[in-house]
Amino acid sequence: MSHVTATYLLQDPKGQLEKKAEGIAIGLTVGSWTNLPELEKEQLQAHKGSVVSVKEVPADEAFLKANPTGKSGLVSISYPSENFSADLPAILTTTFGKLSLDGDIKLIDLDFSEELKRQFPGPRHGIEGIRELTGVYDRPLLMSIFKAAIGRPLDSLHEQMLVQALGGVDFVKDDEILFENNLTPLEQRVPIGLAAIAEAAMETGHQPLYAVNITGKTFELKDRAKQAIELGAPALLFNVFAYGLDVLQALRDDKEIDVPILAHPAVAGALTMSPKHGFSNQLLLGKLLRMAGADLVLFPSPYGSVAMDKSETLAITEELRKEDAQFKPVLPVPSAGIHPGMTELLIRDFGIDSVINAGGGIHGHPEGAAKGGEAFRDAIDGVVAGRTLEETAKESPSLQIALDTWGYVKA
Repeated sequence: MSHVTATYLLQDPKGQLEKKAEGIAIGLTVGSWTNLPELEKEQLQAHKGSVVSVKEVPADEAFLKANPTGKSGLVSISYPSENFSADLPAILTTTFGKLSLDGDIKLIDLDFSEELKRQFPGPRHGIEGIRELTGVYDRPLLMSIFKAAIGRPLDSLHEQMLVQALGGVDFVKDDEILFENNLTPLEQRVPIGLAAIAEAAMETGHQPLYAVNITGKTFELKDRAKQAIELGAPALLFNVFAYGLDVLQALRDDKEIDVPILAHPAVAGALTMSPKHGFSNQLLLGKLLRMAGADLVLFPSPYGSVAMDKSETLAITEELRKEDAQFKPVLPVPSAGIHPGMTELLIRDFGIDSVINAGGGIHGHPEGAAKGGEAFRDAIDGVVAGRTLEETAKESPSLQIALDTWGYVKA
């Protein structure tokens, strides 16, 4: 039978985890059970939630001090797909809607039956498709960010794009806070950016993909995305949690929106960062983004300026790349505070099938963004070849300057 099984981390002041689990299973499906007539039970059986497992885990000291008989547990409950339509808003409302308001409870995972998983598209391109688009197969990809875009005219964007492209990056993405505006409207921004990329390619022979930020009111987004693609945009950036997972899926499902989609985690922290409430990062930024159709997923690195716990980042990465017969693997993009001196660490922790994403670590290079990109490319090539950054820097002045500027974080 088609179903989704939700796993929660919860605390019960009374220490009655099994009773709490049964209450959730009934309360989020048929509403009541014990006092129903047998005929109604027979009719509702196919809709009743069922407890799959209850496992006690250590509770935190503050909780136990306030509730000496309390217990904390991992509880798994199965919900029949007869209860909901095959879309993420319906599934999230069923498994975590009003329950998310019920005290200390966090949704850790959703396990979908194969029949239900087939209702979701997954990424259109995935890792293999993006490698084909970039022509890069044997190393992590390098991404840079427009970091000085707001309030600046088109010629400034042209210059920024040009120097980033000259540095040898594989992706340039808009800043997620660059929205539609009078100075750099979409219909002018995309051609200007692509012209700069073509100009740089005449010198380097390398052409990065430009991920254009798609913004506006929800019902305008498809038209904006199609407009960007018609203008030549080779990739899209999308602030998925400001809009919703189902909006990402709607973009992915549209056959005319056929370029890679880069999912940005803006707003996600409000949903994941509490240890007792909300969603786990591996579920929200990993499994669900992959199901909904993201090809690349940004998230905070474990050692940058907005650091996320390393175990969380590795769990996200595992969800994005693990083998799945239904969904293509997705490129993880650990971000925030990344500089060339971290390259060994990034490749050790996230592997070859990842994207190294930098803003200040490229633009802040003392000799400019082109040298910042060059420093990263040299660092990546050196590490992949088995050399240390110190060894590589002996033949790369731009990398040596970067190490002198930001330091060397050895793996």
